[in-house]
Amino acid sequence: MPEHTKVMGKEWADARRQANVERLGATLAAALAGRTSLTFELGCGHGHWLAAYAAAHPDEFCVGIDLITHRVERSVRKQTLGKLDNVLFLKAEATEFLDALPATVALRKIFILYPDPWPKKKHHKNRFINAENLARLAAHAGPGARLHFRTDDADYHAWTRDHLAAHPAWRLAADVPWPFERTTFFEERMKDKRDLVADRA
Repeated sequence: MPEHTKVMGKEWADARRQANVERLGATLAAALAGRTSLTFELGCGHGHWLAAYAAAHPDEFCVGIDLITHRVERSVRKQTLGKLDNVLFLKAEATEFLDALPATVALRKIFILYPDPWPKKKHHKNRFINAENLARLAAHAGPGARLHFRTDDADYHAWTRDHLAAHPAWRLAADVPWPFERTTFFEERMKDKRDLVADRA
């Protein structure tokens, strides 16, 4: 591919990303007006887990994001049917969401449940958990914030444990009970579950 084509492609991608961040920023500024903290699920799937969590925790405002349109639509239907006024589902890419999140709103609880493990080594760079994204989360995590991670993939579990242990902004927490159980659409397909909990250092 010619170099000028690569440059134009990157410029287009950067412009599109910035437009997405600005759009999300406007949505979040309106939805989170007056709020100082939220519970965040990255990759909410069909919304089973977060809708149930929001119903059980009416004092918390929750936001779930996913990249796939029909998943977000199903999540919104659950919110509507449940008449839940403390949960918001959005179609958004994770780093764009974090970059758009108002600085006045802190992440207090973060849930990452059964993310794509990208099992092939050449695809590991696509995993959300890495030093840069842990720093992104930490930048928005207030004092006492807690990150909850669950996977059925042993390698991704080890990968995440090692990245959390090595990151100065996070401290692995031992013997912490999982705060809320609700079987998800994806969990029903899994053979195992491995949990990690980390506190904002």
